[in-house]
Amino acid sequence: MREVKRARDRRPARGFDRAVFHLVSQIPRGRVATYGQLAALLGFPRAARAVGYAMKRCSHGLPWQRVVNARGGISLRANVSGMITQRVLLAQEGIPFRRGRVDLVRYRWGGPRRVARLRLSALQRL
Repeated sequence: MREVKRARDRRPARGFDRAVFHLVSQIPRGRVATYGQLAALLGFPRAARAVGYAMKRCSHGLPWQRVVNARGGISLRANVSGMITQRVLLAQEGIPFRRGRVDLVRYRWGGPRRVARLRLSALQRL
């Protein structure tokens, strides 16, 4: 049963997963985002858990350590060494922890900067 589950976790990324990975790749060094924040930015404000499952399948090279839970803490996982690694990597980026949490007011990423573009066809209908 475990072998089947592991094989399922390694399947190619779906559209939602790819969107999560693309968004996570945009988080700058020294900033963090929450699972819920990423879900909201993708247009699914109640899909924080789906973002977590996508992050479980992320590829190497993705700054996965920059995603924290809603309280600014590191989410529990079966692999405790991954939690320690995440904290060390964030500390190396200059993000301090206080009482096991990141100060989200100071270190939360504001999201991608997109320039709003007007559609001329929409204006012509007016």
